[in-house]
Amino acid sequence: MRTILAVVFSLFATAAFADAPCAPRPAVAPALARLEAAMARDRFVTYAPTALTVIDGNVTPASAESVRADLKALRPYFDAIITYSARDGAEYVPAIAQELGFKAVIIGLWSPADQEELRNALTATKKYPGLVVGLSLGNEIVFGKRGSWDNLKSYIDLTRARVPGVPLTVTEPFAQFLDGDASDARDDMDFMLVNIHPVFEKWFQTAGPDNWADFVVKVTGKLSDKFCGPIIVKETGTPTGPASMGYDAMKQAVFWRALETQMKPSASAAFSYFSAFDAPWRANDVTPGVPGTHPEEAFWGLFTETRAPKPAIERLKPLGR
Repeated sequence: MRTILAVVFSLFATAAFADAPCAPRPAVAPALARLEAAMARDRFVTYAPTALTVIDGNVTPASAESVRADLKALRPYFDAIITYSARDGAEYVPAIAQELGFKAVIIGLWSPADQEELRNALTATKKYPGLVVGLSLGNEIVFGKRGSWDNLKSYIDLTRARVPGVPLTVTEPFAQFLDGDASDARDDMDFMLVNIHPVFEKWFQTAGPDNWADFVVKVTGKLSDKFCGPIIVKETGTPTGPASMGYDAMKQAVFWRALETQMKPSASAAFSYFSAFDAPWRANDVTPGVPGTHPEEAFWGLFTETRAPKPAIERLKPLGR
């Protein structure tokens, strides 16, 4: 979730975010229209189950009951979900989301080469065609050195052959999408899911919430120069801890209020609130190529791991639908 390219946001042109005159592939056009409608209409949240943990490679899956409890906590404030996986409990999300009245789900696959995970995602896509509006084939695979852009293009092509009418994408930090090596896979996507984190820029601690939000808006505009299609910011925001690193719950809350003001969701560009819940097990996360551990990874939630709302949620108007 960290960028490796220092971007001087003052060089970016201000994004207008008018609907781009892109011509989607005919087979995917109806489903892409549903995705674009969801972007303009619905409130997205990026979600991983609270009960799902991965410690030293050992996976503890989430139960259907715990996923249902998570989604019940989210539903008053959100009606669209982006996931990271389609196994280890996350495969329950589409059915439960349908039951609870969510309007849209983008299913993420952590390992697109995993045939069980792919099968789960494709099954849900076919079973809930009015709910599942897209598939994301991997999260930070290139950045995390788990694969290459050529691998991602292959995943897109192979999946498209099986579900030609479903919008497909991959997720990477914005710097990777701006890299020339990304062009083949980037141009093959139907929409873009991107991670844009001001907190990992050198100027973050000396700037304010309006600057953080402005950075997200302008980076999204820069991406729209490279990609002709709808863009959703899948990850952004600020964590609520550790306090020793300068993070707190109020900074998180004011960031989201600033972004809500500066980036009004539309059919061409929207953002997802990140992340649904804290994940204490991630306090010792290590990222390839980034020295040390990253305890802030435990604190990205808008809710705690026990589903208690933080100020960012307490200040967010419930949907009423």
